[in-house]
Amino acid sequence: MKKGLNVIFMALAMLFLSACSTTRVLKEDEYRLRRNRIEITNDKKFNPSQLNKYLKQNESLGWSPFLYVYNWKNGKGGPWDRFLTNIGRAPVVYKPELVETSVENIENHLEYIGYYGSKVNAEIWTTGKQVDIKYNVTLGRRYPIKDITINIPEHGEFREAFLADTSGITIKKGDFLAESLLEVETERSSSKLRNQGFYDFSKNNYFFEADTISVPGYALLDMTVNEYTRNESPKEAEPIRRFYFNDISISYPKDLKIKENILYNFNTIVPGDLYDADVVSNTYSRFSALDVFSSVNIGMNKVDTNLVDCSIVLTQSRLQGMKVNFELSTNSSGLWGLSPQLSYFHKNIFHGGEWLNLSFMNNSQFKLSDNVRSTEFGASASLSLPRFFPLPYRLFDQEIPRTDISLSFNYQNRPEYKRNMISTSYGYNGNMNRKYFYQVYPLQLNIIRLFSMDEDFYSTLANDPFLRNAYQDHFDLGSGATFYYTTNSSNIPDETYFYSRLQIDVAGNLLSAFNPLMREDANGSRMIWNTPYSQYVRGELTLGKTWVWGKRMGQSLATRILAGAGYAYGNSTALPFEKHFYGGGSNSLRGWQVRTVGPGTSQMDKSFIIPNQTGDMKLEANIEYRFDIAWKFAGAVFVDAGNIWMLEHKGSKEMESAIFRWKNLGDSIAANWGVGLRLDFGVMLLRFDYGIKFHNPALEQKWIGPSDWLKKGNNVLHFGVGYPF
Repeated sequence: MKKGLNVIFMALAMLFLSACSTTRVLKEDEYRLRRNRIEITNDKKFNPSQLNKYLKQNESLGWSPFLYVYNWKNGKGGPWDRFLTNIGRAPVVYKPELVETSVENIENHLEYIGYYGSKVNAEIWTTGKQVDIKYNVTLGRRYPIKDITINIPEHGEFREAFLADTSGITIKKGDFLAESLLEVETERSSSKLRNQGFYDFSKNNYFFEADTISVPGYALLDMTVNEYTRNESPKEAEPIRRFYFNDISISYPKDLKIKENILYNFNTIVPGDLYDADVVSNTYSRFSALDVFSSVNIGMNKVDTNLVDCSIVLTQSRLQGMKVNFELSTNSSGLWGLSPQLSYFHKNIFHGGEWLNLSFMNNSQFKLSDNVRSTEFGASASLSLPRFFPLPYRLFDQEIPRTDISLSFNYQNRPEYKRNMISTSYGYNGNMNRKYFYQVYPLQLNIIRLFSMDEDFYSTLANDPFLRNAYQDHFDLGSGATFYYTTNSSNIPDETYFYSRLQIDVAGNLLSAFNPLMREDANGSRMIWNTPYSQYVRGELTLGKTWVWGKRMGQSLATRILAGAGYAYGNSTALPFEKHFYGGGSNSLRGWQVRTVGPGTSQMDKSFIIPNQTGDMKLEANIEYRFDIAWKFAGAVFVDAGNIWMLEHKGSKEMESAIFRWKNLGDSIAANWGVGLRLDFGVMLLRFDYGIKFHNPALEQKWIGPSDWLKKGNNVLHFGVGYPF
């Protein structure tokens, strides 16, 4: 091992020495732009980073190994040069003319936000073939608004509507005069008035004049609303009047089989109604959410002095297809994990925007050295209807919640037992403003049967009441909900965003009302169909934030905090084992394989031949730095920390180490670091993560030093599809 490390270090040293230049590929009269810097000379509170986006030429962002790789090119244009062009990063060639443009951009932006007469000068330093630029910014004068005068048409319905909204005007006395401030108000006001029928009214009907001379140091603002736009002359003025919807037409491809009543139920634009821009926007959102159409175009055409025709043109999307998901992991102890999943979808199965999803999954854990293995197989079917059944469409102004019905079967074959689970659910899902998402399931039913139990495992259960109650047949009837909030609902957000997710499950409370009618088993639990029913509450909260920056380098810092707990009561003394929490795997603590960590500081439960460590609660935190490498390759460096615990244990005292105690929290945290490689094809991201433990709560010597990182059992390689969080 030591010899191998020496070889690696020598190779890295040779790599550095052989490419110590970042400018070798530049022409004789070219220079590399190494660094930009912006300095505010007269206001320390002003953040100069907000001006970076107005620089026309980004620097090479400091040291990058791929900048050196690019400079290995020999300039002959052959296969070697083409290969290095693809994987390397070219130096940014300094262009003097872009410095002048950057100065102009910064000055224009400062005037836009209210700093009048700002000055920017650029200082340029050349060191060899490299250039550094510093932009010295002197902020201009700001003018507080002393008084505001508003002029609007003297007569007509527009005047009345505008005056009714004067309390909502965002420009106030004392605000600093700025074009940005004026634009925000014109956007707000014109939008509100268009929602009141003024179809062809826009922000271009507003005219502003500012007097900064009459009262020294202040601005007198005059705001005028004219009956013509900035692109027109007074001769073209026409009264600003209300419009009404006239004819409505909906067109779609002739070969698309869809029920027309669905389309008209999704349309909220009604002939004869007052024009409302929000109604048009809501109709667009409803058709888009149906997910049957790749594009939705809503056009308006004036046909009279106060009428507009509406034309809705729908383009069909891909209605059916297959999806494949695959995860693979292995560790140095020889345990492999394999999880393929195949699903089929149809987005218009009954010609009314109904979504059908069929899914098949397998989850296997095994060792190549013996025949011991764990196999899980699942099949599920779900149908999503584009309505809140049984309520009528007209009750919903915006996007319509969907009704979801699902049925699934799961079979698990472990060395300790075999298990069948049949599940069904009925509920609703929807969103508000594409930021607040919800799934509410008034009905969730799980029926679990265990059989072919291993005698040694059964003996363990008999001696441990807690495990005995967790691993038994049970009937689980309850309700659940998931609430999700995000500041950016894009599949791959290109800017900083935050999200939170809350999941809640409650079971058994309704059934408990019928306890007097049910018979008891030997443990005093009430039964349905000769099976005890479960009674518990379970919740899980996830908070995450990802900072995105450096578009050229594609850099981001993703973080996540997760906390969950479940509590059994009434008819149950333990959570059903499928409701237990677990850690490890490609989306959790990546230094461990799935279900091999915890609970607490306890040792691996030898009752399970294939690890199955679970608990009543979970805490976890993750941080991952992501960066582009070259072509479609990206890298990651991450740290994961957390564990699972028992809330209580009424069995043997040996399980005390599994119980959550604040005083032992530090010792019971599992932690790993690791590196990752991603291959991003846009529609699919393949991920390789190599996790290495550095704090293992199950060991007597919990901290693991660098010399032991590559030893057996201290590292895991995961393969997955998509980001871990």
